[in-house]
Formats: sequence, structure tokens, C-alpha cells
Amino acid sequence: MTQEGRCCVVTGGRGFAARHLVEMLIRSKKWLVRIADLGPSIKLEPYEDEGILGEALRSGDAQYVSADLRNKAQVIKVCEGADAVFHMAAPDSSINNYQLHYSVNVEGTKNVIDACVECKVKRLIYTSSPSVVFDGVHGIYNGEESMPYPSKHNDSYSATKAEGEALVLKSNGTNGLLTCCIRPSSIFGPGDRLLVPSLITAARAGKSKFIIGDGNNKYDFTYVENVAHAHICAEQALSSEGGVTERAAGQAYFITNMEPIKFWEFMSLILEGLGYERPSIKIPAPVMMPIAHMVEWTYKMLAPYGMRVPQLTPSRIRLLSCNRTFSCAKAKDRIAYEPIVSLQDGLKRTIESYSHLRAEQKLRREGPSKASIYLGNGKGMAHYILFLLICLHKSIWHFVPRHSICSPESSFALYELIIWSITYGSPTTNFRCLSATFLQWSSVVFA
Repeated sequence: MTQEGRCCVVTGGRGFAARHLVEMLIRSKKWLVRIADLGPSIKLEPYEDEGILGEALRSGDAQYVSADLRNKAQVIKVCEGADAVFHMAAPDSSINNYQLHYSVNVEGTKNVIDACVECKVKRLIYTSSPSVVFDGVHGIYNGEESMPYPSKHNDSYSATKAEGEALVLKSNGTNGLLTCCIRPSSIFGPGDRLLVPSLITAARAGKSKFIIGDGNNKYDFTYVENVAHAHICAEQALSSEGGVTERAAGQAYFITNMEPIKFWEFMSLILEGLGYERPSIKIPAPVMMPIAHMVEWTYKMLAPYGMRVPQLTPSRIRLLSCNRTFSCAKAKDRIAYEPIVSLQDGLKRTIESYSHLRAEQKLRREGPSKASIYLGNGKGMAHYILFLLICLHKSIWHFVPRHSICSPESSFALYELIIWSITYGSPTTNFRCLSATFLQWSSVVFA
């Protein structure tokens, strides 16, 4: 058993960042770690079963509890006897479903707070997001925690995370409960099931050639072990004596690797490290936005029939094309946070962990692709596509009742055709495809 016999809870304990926190807590030998998640039982990967997590579960230094945050009675049961709760559970941020996000990020968080108060938990650390201060319009450069919540967020996930964060901060001091919020920026690392797998899937489908925007927007990425370390720093600050605790409690903290990098350079390093081409064709965000709206509209219609969550959404395009960097000065000062893994080492470890996704030799290419040569980095073609999309929008809004050709289904097919043509077509095919498309739509728009 643990040396000190203290118990901590990690909600969403089978999530990406939470798994790393759980292992870090186990290694510290200071905690009985209670892993809470939705699954009826814990299913370990082979490497987990053979590693520190499997050993801790067998020895009793860790335990698994099935719980739904939306069920208050279950949450209370999870929190009984705990000294600290790391509230990391959240639904998939890529699913823009307000009802789902509200039920978990707001109502579920309220249940966690109430359970902590009822069970006399001493410390609550909430995993928030930098997106709580992002409106999807204005970029953020070296953002500080004094930034207010915007009147409108980029998506429902960000809006509900902001509500949950506000509840946690407001509850600080209730019945002796001390709270703080961690805002980790763009988490990456081994075990990620979203960023790298999605990137490689796109690369294998020939869709990773494109840069949305001018490619110069800067981002703060955070290696997953630094995120776990930040949570431990926060708990230690809240459990300290005197002024340290007072300054740390009731606050939110941006967490990054403290090494801003161009967003598309970061993506290129991962792609190159796994043997794929760098993205090189620049398409202005305004060109992509109508396509993204159509994709999102289609998903809302077809999701009940099994359509998978699309990667191309309006909120994601805004994320991919804006500056988003944040200052960690407050975290350094109040919870003594410093990254323990550099960006370079984090990238190296990440690439090594995805060696099974490495490109086969035949997928590697020397020199520029046909698309790069033909499009000249997309400048000329981007304007052509933009004009087509303007025509398309006029058609959709003004001619849908009279022209079946302008139905949303036809519009979506048109967008797919354009992207396919740019990605795979020969110059002759591209010209014929786009010219025919233009003539077809202009005959409707200007009839």
C-alpha cells in the first residue's frame, strides 16, 4: 500500500492525459489512486497490464470505480474518503453537441463539486481548457489569465468548459474545499488517440497537403507528461501551508511547454518524422469555411444514421488558422510549474510511440507533388475556388425551392469534387472539372 495512505480520485481516469497522471501518481507512492470512468470495468492494454498500472491494481495501490458524472449518487460514492479529486472527465471536444457537453461539463462538474463538499474532500483540481477565453475570431498572443470569458465561444465544448470552470472557482473555500483550474494547451504525446492518428489517416488519404491560412499562426503545445506534472504541482500548492495555498487557491492557470511554434511547422515535424510529406498548399481560411459549414450540416443530418464525426468543422478551421499562445508566468509563480519534458524531446517520444503508423517506403516522395507544382502553393486556385463557393452559396440560399441541383446534397458533392480534383487530378482534369462546375453553377445563379 501507499506510504501515506492518502486517497485521490481521477475522474475520466481512462482518458489520454488522465492515464499519464494516474501513472505519475502511482509512481509517487503517496496515494491510493481511485480511477473513475464510465466503463463497467477497466480494460488494460497489454503494456498497462505488464506495467506499473497493472501492478498497482493487483496490489491495491490503485482501484477502478465505474461512475457516470451525471449520476450524483455515483459521484458521491467515488469521492468518499478522498483527500483530493482531479476532475479530468470531459466528452470528445470534436463533437459539437451542446446537450452532451452541458450535461457533463456543467451538470457533471456541479455533481463533482457537491460530492467534494459532502464528502469533505480537501482539494479539487479541475482540468479546463485555454479555449474558455477563445471566441473563434480573435487570435491570442501570450494570453494571460486576466482575459475574460468571451460573450460567445468558438463551440459548445469551450462554452460549457467555461461554465464548469467558473463553478469550480466559485466553490473555492466552501466547507474547507480548496480549488483551482488547469488550462493545458493542445496536449500531445504517446497514447493520444486523436491528433496523430487523425493526421496520419489524412496523410494516407492524400489530404495532408493543405495548410489552412497563411501557415504563420503560432501555437502553444503541451507534452502530456507536463500536463500531468502541472496537476500534481497544483495539488501540492493547495496542500502547502500558509501563503502558498492562499495564492494558489481559487485561480486558473495556463499550462504549456513554454515553447511557442508555428502550428503547421509542428504538424510537419510529426508527419516528416513518420515518413510523410509536409503540407505545402496554402488555402485561405475563408475559402474553407463554407465547405466546413456544409460538412457540419451534413453531419447533423446523418449522425443518427452512423456518420462519423467529421474532422473538418468551422470551429476547427478557426482553431487551425488563429494564433493561440499563452503565458505560464502565473503557473510558475503560484504553483511552481515548469515543464519537465522539452518540446523537442516530447516530439521525439511521440514519433517513436507511433512507429506502427510510419509510412511505407512507397508513400514517400522526393521533390514537390503534382498538386504543389500545378497550384503554386494554392494561391491562384484558392481564388478560383472562392469564386465558385460564392456562387454556390447564392445558389443554396436563393434557388433551393426551384432548382434541385442546388440541394445541400449536391453542394456537398460539389465541395468533395473540388477537393478531390485539387488533390488527385491532373492539370487537364482539374481545369475541365472546375470549368464544368463553374458553368453549371453560374447557369443557375445568373439565370
